Amino acid sequence: MKNYYNKIAVGGTFDRLHNGHEFLIKTAFELSDNILIGITSDAFASLKCDNIEPCKVRINRLRDIIKEFDKEYIIKAIDDPYGTAIDDVDLEAIVVSHETEDSAIKINEIRKKKGLKLLDIVVIEWILAEDNIPISSTRIRKGEIDQKGYLL
Repeated sequence: MKNYYNKIAVGGTFDRLHNGHEFLIKTAFELSDNILIGITSDAFASLKCDNIEPCKVRINRLRDIIKEFDKEYIIKAIDDPYGTAIDDVDLEAIVVSHETEDSAIKINEIRKKKGLKLLDIVVIEWILAEDNIPISSTRIRKGEIDQKGYLL
């Protein structure tokens, strides 16, 4: 795997933005100067759960993290698990968590069928809460932990 890419993708719902999301985003920004961020649209997010923050709120929280980087990025709302990663000929890699690694593999299967270059898949490690269980938006929504992983 290369240490640096011309264009990299990262995606997610980014609900209840937490330390795991921050690590995912920062990893993408460390690996490229041009980042494509796919964020689950309100319509697509509602298929997962009915208690997800509005897309505009999630985008604003992402921008708060991104502002420390002086790099090119675009945030696109996506209506499926793959977004434009299945079509973007300039993409070279995708950053995922263990939870979303299967989606990246499927993206590469679709890209292969379309004759596009396969993406390097960069898998980050889980960020654990203080109870050594991964931080997740689901756990935050349930009131188990906060965004930093502290038990409530």
